[in-house]
Amino acid sequence: MVDFPLLTAITFLPLIGALLIIFGINGKQEDVDNNAKHMALFTSLFTFAFGLFLFMRFDPTSSEFQFVEQSNWFRQIGIDYHMGVDGISIFFVLLSVFLTPICIVASWNSIKKRTREYMAAFLILESLMIGTFCALDTVLFYVFFEGVLIPMFIIIGVWGGPRRVYSSYKFFLYTLLGSVLMLLAILVLFMQTGTTNIVELMENPVARDLQMFLWLAFFASFAVKMPMWPVHTWLPDAHVEAPTAGSVILAGVLLKMGGYGFLRFSIPMLPEATEYFTPMVFWLSIIAIIYTSLVALVQEDMKKLIAYSSVAHMGFVTLGLFTLNQQGVEGAIFQMLSHGLISAALFLCVGVVYDRLHTREIGRYGGIVKNMPRYATVFMIFMLGSVGLPGTSGFVGEFLTLLGAFRVDTTVAFFATTGMVLGATYMLMLYRRVVFGPQHNEDATKMKDLNQHEYITLVPLVLLVIGLGIFPGYITNAIAPSVEKLVTRYEQAIASAPDTRNADTTTQNAETGAQQ
Repeated sequence: MVDFPLLTAITFLPLIGALLIIFGINGKQEDVDNNAKHMALFTSLFTFAFGLFLFMRFDPTSSEFQFVEQSNWFRQIGIDYHMGVDGISIFFVLLSVFLTPICIVASWNSIKKRTREYMAAFLILESLMIGTFCALDTVLFYVFFEGVLIPMFIIIGVWGGPRRVYSSYKFFLYTLLGSVLMLLAILVLFMQTGTTNIVELMENPVARDLQMFLWLAFFASFAVKMPMWPVHTWLPDAHVEAPTAGSVILAGVLLKMGGYGFLRFSIPMLPEATEYFTPMVFWLSIIAIIYTSLVALVQEDMKKLIAYSSVAHMGFVTLGLFTLNQQGVEGAIFQMLSHGLISAALFLCVGVVYDRLHTREIGRYGGIVKNMPRYATVFMIFMLGSVGLPGTSGFVGEFLTLLGAFRVDTTVAFFATTGMVLGATYMLMLYRRVVFGPQHNEDATKMKDLNQHEYITLVPLVLLVIGLGIFPGYITNAIAPSVEKLVTRYEQAIASAPDTRNADTTTQNAETGAQQ
């Protein structure tokens, strides 16, 4: 197994499954749909097993890229097929392969039309997500990063709600517009350095003046993907109209691609520009945390409330990433992983009651703890994880992020802390209105508790949210070497930049003096 291309296998195995579903299943429509479900589930579970095997072979003490695969792709211009994972990307790969089978099980009974195409779209989406986190070539990264838009656009546009066409186009155009600028930045990087190798570009930053332009171009793409305020407006619409599994994968994985892009491109490749724009990112993060929390307080649609809470949590992520110290960056990465689990679980919880009552309006529920006690218990765990209760994974990420922020700017950290208070307010209000109180709607009193499919999707998430909250070291210890290398490299680049400029000034003064 030493020379076996593990990353290629785990990346393209779901794509093979999708092709088999599309072209290899024939017969009666009912049999085709049933076989497509089983094929998608087995493929995603096999991919998940590959991911676990990859993690078991991963060396958590190393900061280097592992399982590296490199071969000529476009030989004429020097673009390679280059794959690898480090302590940061390995967990995003695991998150992708873990959530995909959960999405397929969650869609088992809720998707009634064009089931074969739906399952194939999810497997294609899984391949592209994994490829994004494994790519070590800028062009290859862009192909995977942009390719994700296509299956997600189809999932929202075909299987979404009444305004699905509007929401899918809004999602596509927002993200595509930002990514066009990223493509331009990648081309400029290639023309200036002669390479598209991410590892080489991380080790050799470009000139300061060029960094400013490139940083803004990358920022345009990653900020939309996160999404950051004020380019976040596509997210609530996309979540509301997407099917439950679409919302799960959108919040659980796709939003994390923006933060991952900052870790791979903006911070290591453009350190001086990062230092210059950090105050702007801080205040955009604070606005996102406070403003979207206030907007969440007045929502009557459960999905919209959770969507706005996602924007607020992503504000904590960008805040932590740009503290550029060990605690802040580790906290941001942990927060992304934790939010991927908790937000996915919250959307699944919304899907449970929506399948029974066919409405997401908060006022239509109330008092369901009486007839759905197990659901109320599970929903409570994820709600408490979202507000950062100690003992849940949500606490670890927010604590480390704020610890890193207080070391950099106490004012920014203070405003960020108010977002935690607001977050607790809107999540507790949601839980009280849905689960407790009088039962005004007779239909809500007839809803049945969790079924077998819902246990299968929710119980693993419960175990992870609590397990990572109690034993966060399984993640923090593995990402620490890669984060330390990232932070050290950034600090060295910033420390050497003024010396370089001073040396240039001294040289110019000496030349002027000699001429005089």
